[in-house]
Amino acid sequence: MTSGGNHREPTGSSMPDTAAEDKVLCRTPTPGKKPTRIDAWKFEAVRRAMLTAIGRTREGMPFNQLPKLVERYLTIKERERLGSVSWYTTTVKLELEVRGEIERIKGIKPQQVRRV
Repeated sequence: MTSGGNHREPTGSSMPDTAAEDKVLCRTPTPGKKPTRIDAWKFEAVRRAMLTAIGRTREGMPFNQLPKLVERYLTIKERERLGSVSWYTTTVKLELEVRGEIERIKGIKPQQVRRV
């Protein structure tokens, strides 16, 4: 099991076929909000796609465009099994903010995110 500060590193797009899958605890930077557990392969697939989509530009990108871009970087099999790309994009984004891998750019509306 993966939780707290411990996390699995992305391993590509492998998706286990077993019901007993590893989980990743996805936290939020908002105090008082409860974390959510998601399948590790889903976290890793969305994380990989999200970091690729955001790229390394200083300007970052509007968060409202991110789910569509994340979807483009997922494999067909990942998209078929994932469920709501938008929901998983938001959930993984919040965990990546907590980990310090991405950040919201202050003072810009709508919300913009960039890699740290």
